[in-house]
Amino acid sequence: MLYLSRSIILILSFSVFACYNAPQRSGDNISDDDLIGEEANWSQEGDFEEKVSTYEDDDRDIWQKPERVIDLMGPLEGKTVVDIGAGSGYFAFRCVPDAEKVIAVDIDPDFVAFLENKKSLLPQNQQEKFEVRLASPDDPMLDDDEVDAVLLVNTYVYIENRVEYFRALKPKIRDNGKIVIIEFKMKSIPNGPPPEEKIAMHQVEHELQQAGYDLISTDDQTLDYQYIITVQL
Repeated sequence: MLYLSRSIILILSFSVFACYNAPQRSGDNISDDDLIGEEANWSQEGDFEEKVSTYEDDDRDIWQKPERVIDLMGPLEGKTVVDIGAGSGYFAFRCVPDAEKVIAVDIDPDFVAFLENKKSLLPQNQQEKFEVRLASPDDPMLDDDEVDAVLLVNTYVYIENRVEYFRALKPKIRDNGKIVIIEFKMKSIPNGPPPEEKIAMHQVEHELQQAGYDLISTDDQTLDYQYIITVQL
């Protein structure tokens, strides 16, 4: 079973990379059905292969607007970026060409193995600046002053003791660093996890304030199904 699991991971990795250079479709005149993609399931529940299929669906590029999200972290040249809850590496691998270093963090050993296999398909110079870390639910396994930008996409809601988590995260981020948090909107939308796996934007903002952050910006317009919270240190 272990051998079969690793074989699946490798097959999925090659499939994902084969899609990287596919042309993106215009967002004009696209229906919600087109935006969703087929059988999208953003719940934390579900098996590993189903999650990878959802995270790496071609249609995600349309509504996720990854380039715009990455731009929120500012120029990446000379910076270390950490993607907490990296999953399949949808964002982490997109940051590699420009960043000084990318750290992909996840608490799921299956995704850590997937990321390691996907990393092996990168050019050698990019492999050298991409690191995968298995973290614990209450610790992203970062050193003090190690990172310049922190990205959490569809991850914040699943963190327990969030105020303590983000209070402990603060020393890991260098001066003038930035945090970008993206979660699915609470309102009725045709995509995303069930209501019990969502969190209101105002609650995230309040918890971040409790954790000691004050330069907080919110945006629920840029993305179709998600809101964005940015924190400037």
